[in-house]
Formats: sequence, C-alpha cells, structure tokens
Amino acid sequence: MAEKALDTLEKGLSTEQRPLPTDEEEDKVLDDDQVDWDGPDDVANPMNWPTGKKARQLVLMAFNTFITPLASSMFAPGVGDVMRDFQSTDQMLASFMVSVFVLGYAFGPFIIAPLSEMYGRVPLYHACNVLFLIFTIACAVAQSLPQLIVFRLLAGMAGVCPLTIGSGTVADMVPKEKRAGIMAVWALGPIMGPVIGPVAGGFLAQEEGWRWVFWVIAIATGVMTIACMISYRESYAPVLLERKAARLRKETGNPNLRSVFDRGQMTAKLFWFTLARPMKLLFLSPIVFILALFAAVTYGYLYLMFTTLTPIFESTYGFSPGVAGLAYLGFGIGSVLGLVASGAAANHIAITHTARGCFKPESRLPPMLVGCWFIPIGLFWYGWSAQAHTHWIVPIIGTGVFAIGLMTVFMAANTYLIDSYLRYAASVTAASTAIRSLIGAVLPLAGPAMYASLDLGWGNSLLAFIALAMCACPLLFWKYGERIRTHPRFQINL
Repeated sequence: MAEKALDTLEKGLSTEQRPLPTDEEEDKVLDDDQVDWDGPDDVANPMNWPTGKKARQLVLMAFNTFITPLASSMFAPGVGDVMRDFQSTDQMLASFMVSVFVLGYAFGPFIIAPLSEMYGRVPLYHACNVLFLIFTIACAVAQSLPQLIVFRLLAGMAGVCPLTIGSGTVADMVPKEKRAGIMAVWALGPIMGPVIGPVAGGFLAQEEGWRWVFWVIAIATGVMTIACMISYRESYAPVLLERKAARLRKETGNPNLRSVFDRGQMTAKLFWFTLARPMKLLFLSPIVFILALFAAVTYGYLYLMFTTLTPIFESTYGFSPGVAGLAYLGFGIGSVLGLVASGAAANHIAITHTARGCFKPESRLPPMLVGCWFIPIGLFWYGWSAQAHTHWIVPIIGTGVFAIGLMTVFMAANTYLIDSYLRYAASVTAASTAIRSLIGAVLPLAGPAMYASLDLGWGNSLLAFIALAMCACPLLFWKYGERIRTHPRFQINL
C-alpha cells in the first residue's frame, strides 16, 4: 500500500485530487494502514472513468447549472403583472422580488459546499434539486407578495447548489489540461440562464401569466431531478476513499485502516471546521477575496443592466414586452463568443505550460488580462448609445461587448481559484459565489436611483470607471500571484 501511495505521488497523479504532502506528513502518507487508489490506472478514481460516464454526468450537471440561474431572471418580465395582481406600486419591492432569488445564492453556498466536502457531491445535488422543485411550486401558488418573496429566497438558497459544487465536480474528473474547456461549458449556465430567462419569460408571462413561469421551471426541474437521480455518481475522492477504507476494514478486520485524507478529527469538530472553510478562504486569502470581488462586481453589473434594458426598449424603441426580451440576446451572443475564445485560449496555455513543466495556477490568467478591458468598453458603448437613442442594434452590440469581458473574467477567475485550492474546489467556489450573489442581489436596487440622477450615459460611465480600476487585478496576480499565494502569512489551515 505504501509503495502504491509513493508511486502515485511521484508521478504527480494524486495531486489532481489533493496537494502534495509536507515533510511532516510524509511518514503518514507512507503508512501501511492508509488507503489510496490502487495505482495510477485505478478505474474507481473519477479521473480514470470512461469518457461516456464523465460526459453523461457533466452534461446533466451543465443542464442542472442552467435551470436555477434561468429562474433568477425568467420571472423579471412578469413583475409588473405580479404588482398589479397584488395591488402594489412599490418599485423597490418590485426590484427586490427579482433580486431576492440571487440573495439566496449568497447564503446557500456556506452550507452546501462544506457539506459536499464531508458527505460527497451527489447527496447535496439530489437534496437541493428536490427542495428547489418544492419552493418553485410554492412560488407558483403564492397568495401574497411576502409569500412570494420568501419562497423565492428559499428557492435561491437551494438552487445555488450546482453553481457551488459544479466546479468541484469538474475538478474531480477532468485533468488540468482539459479543465478550462469543460469549465467553459459549465459556466454557460450561470451566464446564459439569466440571459435566456427574460427572453422566454417575456413571451410566457405575456401570453399565459406570471404563474406559468414558475410552473414551466418546476416541470423542467422535475425532469432534471429524475435524470440526475438515475445518472449521477459520486466523484469526490476523499468520500470515495473513505468508503473504500470502510469496506476494507470490514473485509480485512483491520480497524486501523483509514483514507489518506482522514485527519483523525471527531465528527462534530470536523463539521464545524469544514463549515468555516469558505469563510476562511474568503476573508483570509487575498487571492480569493480580490478575484471573487472582481467577478462579483462584474456579475452585479449584469443584473444592474437588466433593470434598464426592458424599459429602454419598450419606451424608446416601442418594443412589446415579449419582443423587448429579445434585447437580452446581445448578452447571450457575447457570452458565447467570450466562452469559446477564453476556453480555447486557456486550454492551449494549459497544454503548452504543462508540456514545458511550468504550469501553475497563474497560467489561467492571460485570457483575463485581455478580456477584462471589454467590460468598461461595453459599458461606455451601451450607456451612451442608449442615451443618444441610436438604432436599437447599437446598444445591443454594446451589451455583447460587455458580455465577452464578463465571460472571460468569470472563466479565468473560477479556474484560477480552483487550481489554487484544488482539493477544496467546492469551498473556494462557494466563497466566490456568495460574494458574487450578494452584490448581484443588492447592486440592482441602486439602479433606478443612479440612472435617475446620472442618466444612462454617465450612470454606465461611472460603472465603467470602476471596472477600469479593477482591471489592475489580473495584472497584479499575473506578476505577484504566486508570491502571494505561497507566502507563509497567507497559508490557511483548511
């Protein structure tokens, strides 16, 4: 057993699942009572699963990750009908009904990610899918505004699960040379869901009423939940090796056998220690905090722009509510372009750097060094063209330029953080998702007042100037990231 563990470490194959041991841990790694994979080709290791098995799980996960962000904005075009049905004219409350779903995204990750690193990914996927289905149905039958707001919040808390641990699932199964491309497919959900939602929701709310928006989401969620229950398999290495150790203890009668990941902590202590991990990463690691904040501000801009898009195209260009939803396609097309470009560039860089033996997490940053500049360009473009009442295609192109930068930043930040904290991919994604969702929920509430004071031109210019300042982040980490990441001062006991 010791020889197998040592051989795996020397070949660098176990480092896809955990960091290399320190000198003090070396003796523990070579302990005969520790259970590891049966060599580098062990078929039980998710890295060695057949391509078809990986593809099935990843495709379902991508669909899972698409459905819940879809629900975040699909409801937006029907908000006016909701306010009329419940006889309210409070515009702040109307905006909050949309963003409260994303507020749920800010709280859920701090529970979901640690639990997934204790009990595995699959139980969390299944439990959260069922809860999301229940709360979505509750939204469809809500009889008052407070009920609808509470159920939207709870649906968001459950629906954030695939966004929180999806990247961890990718890291469980996909080597670093291919990880950026697969992450690009997974990232389509969080970006394309909010974009496609208003397009479909506008026509559906106009023809069938706002309640049918929730019924359609519930039907899709029900189908997805059944498919996931049939097809999902556990992929988290520490949980799989713990199960293997338990089986071997029973078969051999040796009670001392334990997983190589076993820290020997009591369950209660381990639970609280694990529960604190996303918070520790967010507030004790400058890499996590600054990059997560950059991605969060960009994501908040997306939802802030959503607050102006429909009114602009209805009042300025005379679009119907359904047709106005098509204006969101600019974001969608730009996101796909950014996805393809950044994914292809990141994979090429990873393959090249790996072949040279110089791959490190900072190898994920070059696409962001270029793509981040599209964010302020797109904001200037969209704001001033909309204020000048140019042809309707011009502001839509501006939103597309913005979306290219958004996708590039989102992709590079996620893969960089995951490669920096590979074993704790779910927790670091939870930290990033939480701050991103909090800003995405709160920032749009300031939109109406800001645009009323500054108008679209200077309002979006203010956002663009902030984005310009934040473009220094990838430059900072490209030059100093490795030094910061490995500095003893920022080493966190995880």
